Amino acid sequence: MKIAIYGKKISPDFRQNIIELYEKLKQHQVEVYFYEPFYSHLINDAGCPPLTCKFFSSASESPNDVNFLISIGGDGTFLESMLYLKSSDIPVIGLNTGRLGYLANIGRTEISKALDHLFNNEYEVEYRSLLRVESENKLFDGYNFALNDVTIQKASPTMIKIDAWINDDFLNSYWTDGLIIATPTGSTAYSLSVGGPIVVPGSNNFIIAPIASHNLTVRPIVLPDDVRIKLVVSSRFESFLVTADNRSQILDMKHNELIVRKTKFRLKILKLPFNNYFLTLRDKLMWGADVRN
Repeated sequence: MKIAIYGKKISPDFRQNIIELYEKLKQHQVEVYFYEPFYSHLINDAGCPPLTCKFFSSASESPNDVNFLISIGGDGTFLESMLYLKSSDIPVIGLNTGRLGYLANIGRTEISKALDHLFNNEYEVEYRSLLRVESENKLFDGYNFALNDVTIQKASPTMIKIDAWINDDFLNSYWTDGLIIATPTGSTAYSLSVGGPIVVPGSNNFIIAPIASHNLTVRPIVLPDDVRIKLVVSSRFESFLVTADNRSQILDMKHNELIVRKTKFRLKILKLPFNNYFLTLRDKLMWGADVRN
């Protein structure tokens, strides 16, 4: 078995959990590919023992024949790890060292149990839709896709106007601080904070949610995910901000037309027997929390 591991930094108190991970991988004779900057951090800063492994340090060097990719960190690290997948056939699992851990939902006390299920083929694969944002200007060095959301936001104190079309039908003119286009996975992220609905992954929908809309009658809308969304931005300021998950780029008004649609590929996320979407929803977001329960 071949496993790639991606991460950024860990706190010193997670050191023993990394050693536990090491031991499990060695016990099962796994061929390990480590993200080199993360491995160096573990050895030099966190005091972890060395591990016999191979390395990659960029997306172009990442292996495309591994069985799984393990992301170690929080949800931001999980989103970044997706950029190192050369093939959408590689499933991802997230070990949580952060705070919320909605995508990276394997806790430090569950590492051994999670790996046992992994090695025994006791898991399911969930398919998550992604968004692609396109412009005349090249976006994000070609990595112009997002698991959570794409946003268009103002780059100055002045609000922006965003005209939106769904396929060839005009939807609305948004006078706003910005617009969020979210996947079901991203429905519990930024979109949720501006009043968007929770949408279960696999629902084949997208959400368009305004950020601080100047018109109080404008509310988030749920659309089928096979549509083509055209957005035209205008402002008194000469530029605006585009984001794809945790990446951002400034565009000038010469490139004010954007197309957002579903990617042709989907991300594979491992679902283990002791974890499911609704449990994570209740546990991480305290959804429906009530003292009467």
